[in-house]
Amino acid sequence: MEEEQGRKKRAFRGPDVFWVGGVDPTRKREAWVAWEEDGRLPDFILELLSPKTAKNDRTVKKDLYAQVFGTSEYFLYDPDRRKLEGFRLAAPGVYRPLLPDTQGRLRSEQLGVFLGLWHGIWKAQEANWVRLFHPDGTLVPTEVEAERLRAEKAEAELARLRTLLKSSDAN
Repeated sequence: MEEEQGRKKRAFRGPDVFWVGGVDPTRKREAWVAWEEDGRLPDFILELLSPKTAKNDRTVKKDLYAQVFGTSEYFLYDPDRRKLEGFRLAAPGVYRPLLPDTQGRLRSEQLGVFLGLWHGIWKAQEANWVRLFHPDGTLVPTEVEAERLRAEKAEAELARLRTLLKSSDAN
């Protein structure tokens, strides 16, 4: 029955970004279907606000995620105002606002990182982006950044070994 309802409601819009803990991350999925995941719903949701969606994200979706989904953490980012807000489920169906740290970042207990704004270029567009930060304040790298860091470390190690080889050849 649930599967049939899901197919009929193609107009349903889910969260912009979400995370569900305790599930098999290697399993390929085209979509998140709760009844195929033992009823698991998101533990973390991030909505990116727009003038069209802001009111619904702040009211209808926020209530749905708190009262029906029981989502532990709900974050909102308004790119026009460059404002990041976070909420944590304090009691069943009730969100409480999160207070930012001294850098203006919000801690996600679910992800074990902080969410904050970062100004930079991504996919050839310079803007303020919501990024993840380690507890020590360093950025959690994107896959592209992590690959670039690995390549830079490999090049540095290769240069070190070449220098070492040259010095041993000279002796």
